[in-house]
Amino acid sequence: MRIVSVNAWGGARYDDLAAWIPRSDAHVVCLQEVTRTEGQTGWTTFEDGERSLPQRANLFDDVRTLIPDVQSHFVASDAGPVTDAAGRRLRQDFGLGIFVLGHVEVLETATTFVHGEFAEHEEWTVSERPRAVQGLRALDPLTGSPVCIVHLHGLRDSAGKGDTPAREAQAARLAEFITSFRQPDDLVVVAGDLNLLPGSSTFDVLGEIGLIDLVGDADTRTS
Repeated sequence: MRIVSVNAWGGARYDDLAAWIPRSDAHVVCLQEVTRTEGQTGWTTFEDGERSLPQRANLFDDVRTLIPDVQSHFVASDAGPVTDAAGRRLRQDFGLGIFVLGHVEVLETATTFVHGEFAEHEEWTVSERPRAVQGLRALDPLTGSPVCIVHLHGLRDSAGKGDTPAREAQAARLAEFITSFRQPDDLVVVAGDLNLLPGSSTFDVLGEIGLIDLVGDADTRTS
């Protein structure tokens, strides 16, 4: 099974993303920083105390139109205000999306929070925003074997990506979710933008439940 995971930046580089996804030859696409604004299309602007960023109003629907016969699953970690081109203030969901090619048989899905819980923001905060995790079990179309796919966007901290008590708690909750969701015969793949350094204790926690770090200190940024 071919699985790809990308932080989509709310669709800020949407033209590049839209050109790449159909030719990625992936069976499952995991995206972090996915937006969804009910009844809206086109572009919005996101602002917090540090940044002002362009975002797609509904990246979830945008991506669904790119993949024929897609099975799609979205989970919101939090929601808050954005503005459209006319200056209108809109409520936008922000979270994770999994997109599965139609011929892949999905067995089960699950979500939970690894940091905090769902929050409605009057104004977006910089750090300590809630973080969800999304899981999907499917049959590998190449082998017929079950695969457990888990992805997340790890906790962001304006102080950096070093280990903190909050990140250690996040790791424990992530490991608990994986352990409860996977089945004995599953191949387990955990991916995402973890917002961690290569030496993080999170990888030790995941190693304790049988996972192997396939990234190490390699550069995971795309071109």
